[in-house]
Amino acid sequence: MDGTSDTTQTDWGPFGRPLFEDARARGLSRVGVIDVGSNSVRLVVFDGAARSPAYFYNEKIMCGLGAGMAESGRLNPEGRKRALAAIRRFQMLAQGMDLPPLTAVATAAVREATDGPDFRAEIERETGIKLWVIDGREEARLSAQGVLLGWPGSYGLVCDIGGSSMELAAISGGKVGTRVTSDLGPLKLRDLKGGKKARAAVIKDTLDRLAQTMGAQRDRLFLVGGSWRAIARIDMHRQGYPLHVLHEYRMTAKTVQATVKYIEKADLEALRSQCGLSSARMALVPYAAEVLSRLVRVVKPKDIAISSYGIREGLLYEQMPQALRDRDPLIESCRFAEYKDARLPGFGKKLFRFIEPLYKNVPEARLRLVKAACLLHDVSWRAHPDYRAETCFDNATRANLGGLKHAERIFLGLALLHRYRNKREGTRFEDLYQLIDDTEKLNAEILGKALRFGAMLWMSDTSQGGATLSWQPKKKHLVLTLRRDIEPLFGEVAQSRFQSLASSLSATTEVAVID
Repeated sequence: MDGTSDTTQTDWGPFGRPLFEDARARGLSRVGVIDVGSNSVRLVVFDGAARSPAYFYNEKIMCGLGAGMAESGRLNPEGRKRALAAIRRFQMLAQGMDLPPLTAVATAAVREATDGPDFRAEIERETGIKLWVIDGREEARLSAQGVLLGWPGSYGLVCDIGGSSMELAAISGGKVGTRVTSDLGPLKLRDLKGGKKARAAVIKDTLDRLAQTMGAQRDRLFLVGGSWRAIARIDMHRQGYPLHVLHEYRMTAKTVQATVKYIEKADLEALRSQCGLSSARMALVPYAAEVLSRLVRVVKPKDIAISSYGIREGLLYEQMPQALRDRDPLIESCRFAEYKDARLPGFGKKLFRFIEPLYKNVPEARLRLVKAACLLHDVSWRAHPDYRAETCFDNATRANLGGLKHAERIFLGLALLHRYRNKREGTRFEDLYQLIDDTEKLNAEILGKALRFGAMLWMSDTSQGGATLSWQPKKKHLVLTLRRDIEPLFGEVAQSRFQSLASSLSATTEVAVID
């Protein structure tokens, strides 16, 4: 990294201080990052669970710093003014939020422009913010680490596209491997002379060269960057996809090619309006689409995933001790939500122990969703009772939760909906149910009803055997054992919920009271 010779800064990178002093700590005090890209300048303020940080504040200004650099070699003058104004605003916002000093990083445009050093000096003179300029390989590494923050232990290829550059990085077993950088940013491609034919030749030659360096890639392709997210949003629109959450959205090589053709034939202004994209972003989409079309032909990934995590999240991951990196971001985020919002923080763990007999011998992927549901089962209690079930579903499907596929979001949302409501019909979310099959809908219903019943016994210490469940799946027989001193908790409402759970399991029931 380019920055300062100060020892503390050198040790801790752009933040200039350790963010995670205790490897056991889950909490993350608010920290602000400014990302000065070739196309946009963004402020993100992270807050919440350290392993799965929430976005306390997120603002982006499309400045176009790199526009016209192919001819002038200098930052776009108007973009430079807008970037400085944006950073001044961000600095004032940070002071109003009582944040520690902001961390600012810059990528291709600032590092390549002849007036980049002058711009950095101006930023520091006007705001006191030191702008760290990272090279292309470092940009690739940090973007890949951002992906690892959301997908621990992932395998595949991370492709980060900015305005003036495109980076590739291989990830395997939670580590970043080979990484390369290129000039395949849409701003540079737009300024290339010779039109579409010239761009196609440059894109082909560059990607062929990058592929030789990266080697064979047949795993998942992770796409990072605003232009990729815009294409994914268009893909959602083209297919009528109901869940408008970009993180973890999946595409295939076939759907990518179909969407590229769709973009080529579309009225771009109409498409921009329909997909909720800015004019500045939409102007670059056709050039990014040309790159993506060729990229999937060269890489041949088994599937393609959109990542909302990139450089900014990679900076946080950089400072995490390994013990924190190894934690499940979904579970950590749910634990933090329970601690912050539940009526009885810590009961989620007891609730999981109580319903765990229903989930013996299930895969770990399912068990983590059960754990997450237990932790989240009570965080929406402040919502009006008439809307509590829908609030739970909305939170689960749209919240900032890492390591969660879209189908898993729907499963978790349905389980939490059934925590407060027996039937799932008649909600405004029914179009989303199609993302999971009927068997998964029933499984979500069973989990939700187990949560609903277990919550009726929340005054008992289920970890000490006050109330236990026993499930015999072959016989379809459900047994509830109660210690006599807590039997009064098993009132008529609790009995009704126990029978409702049994009904969804198609089970016979038995209640045993012991001394």
